[in-house]
Amino acid sequence: MSKILVTGAAGLFGINYCFNSHQQHSILGTVRQPIKRLPFETTSVDLLEKGSLAKVIDRFKPDVLIHAAANANLDDCEKNPREAFRLNAELPGFIAEQTAQRGIQLIHISTDAVFFDSSDRHFKESDSPNPAIVYSESKLESEEYVLSTDSHAIVARVNFFGWSMQGNKSLSEFFFNALSENQPCFGFPDVFFCPLYVEDLAEIFNKMLEKELHGLYHVTGSEALSKFEFGQRIAKRFGYDIHLISPKEVELSTLHTPRSHNLRLDNTKLYTDLGMEIPGVTHGIDRFYTQYKLGYPQKLRSYQQK
Repeated sequence: MSKILVTGAAGLFGINYCFNSHQQHSILGTVRQPIKRLPFETTSVDLLEKGSLAKVIDRFKPDVLIHAAANANLDDCEKNPREAFRLNAELPGFIAEQTAQRGIQLIHISTDAVFFDSSDRHFKESDSPNPAIVYSESKLESEEYVLSTDSHAIVARVNFFGWSMQGNKSLSEFFFNALSENQPCFGFPDVFFCPLYVEDLAEIFNKMLEKELHGLYHVTGSEALSKFEFGQRIAKRFGYDIHLISPKEVELSTLHTPRSHNLRLDNTKLYTDLGMEIPGVTHGIDRFYTQYKLGYPQKLRSYQQK
């Protein structure tokens, strides 16, 4: 049993990882505000307060630190770039210093959005990123900080979906919420990505730890599709009216911050080094549906913040 410290434990990845790993490992999750009745230990921490996270690390003495906390609100990052760089870039650099000094295995979660492109290519780890917005720039800077500071760290560029504690933190929940209420919605037919179900992502991280991997990896699904098609697949799996989803090009939407048309990542390095196939979208949506039928999203939402 490993001791694993997870920052951002109330977020989409954090809550799913902690919830599904606490029986196999000793888990401590950092949260901004206390949360009632969680089946794993949490601690309230202001990650930007000087020395606060170092005290948690010294007290818990983790074997592994998974850094999932970030500001992923693209509009907010554009409005408050200094704060975005503090949280998304400088904090991971500090964490990498702590893990390198203490011999703690670090997984730092980055993003496919470091690429801003309109081609149909799949980007490899060796390709040069070209971020075009503050969020992407801050995440790329975090990668550089981490990889240059802790040579044993894993930096994972991801795109994932699943059920959240808040009920509205993933694209899959956006489509589910609209469709389940018989409300029209739209999806982007001109934005392509390789999403991975969040529990598949958590399981892959554990396998990466077992294999003692390090360096930069594209940890995304094995299939690329448009966000419009992704919504259609959600509708089909749940038996909702597929015609409620209309295609709308991303530039014609109400979104303020520009989005890349091409978020396709090549995960060849990942499946080669792990020696396993990486799940695709159909597998992930099946798990997303099964968890719904088992009452998993309702269970997550039952944990109330004080």
